[in-house]
Amino acid sequence: MTASGEAARRKPARRPTIKDIARRAGVSESAVSFALNDRPGVSRDTRARIRRVAEELGWQANSAARALSGERAGSAGLVLARPASTLGVESFFLQLVSGIQEVLSARRTALLFQVVEDLDEECALYRRWWAERRVDGVLVVDPRTEDPRPGLLASLGLPAVVVGGLPAQASPGAATAAEPPQVSTVWADDSKAMARVIDHLHGLGHRRIVHVAGLPGLAHTARRIHSLRTEADRHGLGAHQVRSVTTDYSDAEGAEATRRILDTAEPPTAIIYDNDVMAVAGASVAAGRGISVPGGLSIVAWDDSALCRVTHPQLTALVRDTPGFGRLAAQELLTVIDGGPPRTVHGELPHLEARESTGTPDAP
Repeated sequence: MTASGEAARRKPARRPTIKDIARRAGVSESAVSFALNDRPGVSRDTRARIRRVAEELGWQANSAARALSGERAGSAGLVLARPASTLGVESFFLQLVSGIQEVLSARRTALLFQVVEDLDEECALYRRWWAERRVDGVLVVDPRTEDPRPGLLASLGLPAVVVGGLPAQASPGAATAAEPPQVSTVWADDSKAMARVIDHLHGLGHRRIVHVAGLPGLAHTARRIHSLRTEADRHGLGAHQVRSVTTDYSDAEGAEATRRILDTAEPPTAIIYDNDVMAVAGASVAAGRGISVPGGLSIVAWDDSALCRVTHPQLTALVRDTPGFGRLAAQELLTVIDGGPPRTVHGELPHLEARESTGTPDAP
């Protein structure tokens, strides 16, 4: 891409003004002011037309005041588009937010948090925040395999940091992509983390392994599934021996997936769960069936937590400094807000802590 093309791609979109609305609606600027401030002086039909045009252009009532003051909003946005039922049981986001808040509060920057139903609603919220100047930048979580958010945020010129790798990103040692990033990204390498888990289980003698993954469509879910297949091939294990199933991250779906897996003709000797609550739920299902852990079934949790450490037996888990990951993301967002260029920042690679839930499988 040429320098001029790159500049055009990164040029922020211009916020609509009262003059733009007046020109589009074919009225005077004073008529627009009357209509948008609900003052007399325009007919009902004209008022309706002006408001319709303002909505089409994405204009918001308080954007003009902030534009004149030139002040920052003093806040950063974080939106979660996930099933609400999965948020109360997963400790990852609480730890992540604690790290984010630690950095933002030191800069006297508030965290504006909102849960929405889907990506369309999330994108609409970004447009509204941008038009209203509600936030100085946003932290984007749960990157998708097909993700419209980086492109949208880049086109708006709204500073953003994606927490977690985008689909096109490779491992830290790979060559840098030809296209510069649209927004900054902070991520840890799921592929290398999965390699550590499979090496551990294979070394113990496990040859039938199932990965209970999270939500389909998430970039890190796709990477973990792909990495599992790559590592299985490296160890000479076929698709009938090593596979993945997707869930919604909840304990209920984790337990149900475990029941289905254990009911197969050749159940696995080890299961990898994409979070702590599903791993604990899976261990409970095994205990209810009289299956010993780790002799009858080894269990690995992707993210460590207090749940993994107080469960009996204690669960082997991938350990990382999640609050530190949040601090890294928040610091990068502040850097971008201050004018820094989009870039890719690599977080700490999780390490595997072997505990009581993994061991040599019982002889068949």
